[in-house]
Amino acid sequence: MSDFWLYFNIGLKHVLDIRGYDHVLFLIALALPYAFKDWRKILLLVTLFTIGHTLSLLLSVFGMVTINSAIVEFLIPVTIFITAVYNIFKWAKKSSSKNDSLIFIAVTTLLFGIIHGLGFSNYIKVILSPEADEKLFPLLEFALGIEAAQVIVVLSVLLLSFVVQEFLRFAKRDWILVLSAFVAGVTVPMIINSEIW
Repeated sequence: MSDFWLYFNIGLKHVLDIRGYDHVLFLIALALPYAFKDWRKILLLVTLFTIGHTLSLLLSVFGMVTINSAIVEFLIPVTIFITAVYNIFKWAKKSSSKNDSLIFIAVTTLLFGIIHGLGFSNYIKVILSPEADEKLFPLLEFALGIEAAQVIVVLSVLLLSFVVQEFLRFAKRDWILVLSAFVAGVTVPMIINSEIW
């Protein structure tokens, strides 16, 4: 297996690993308000999340940023919770406008990507070569694997949302509220049981 596929697969499996479901939970909460017709917006958000993720890995791997892992492991579920609760507040009011402030969501997604990337930085440091000039390409290959996996997850969310809304006649608002509440509920124990306390 070439080095490209090695690091690409590590990135792919990092997102799709059922034991590391926090990444998937974030993507579910992020993608819920969108439909296939919004593919440009959701692709932009997913890519910004990957850019943030990769930026924090680069800064960490090259020793420019060091942060306590307990803080990162606390902040990751907080980002998921905030995203889910944002959906709930936005969609709870029947009369409110559902138009996104794309700039606000884009900046927030980028920042949340940075936090999530820091959560994987210790592992990536172990598997990378200690030579500085041999770190950049594996990190970019890893980022491509992350991006591919995120697209798979987002497409799955969009497809499931389409089926539930079109065939099971579940109102979009209700679907977003129910699934966002589920995601928020799953993250509460993660936050409460954090080592930071």
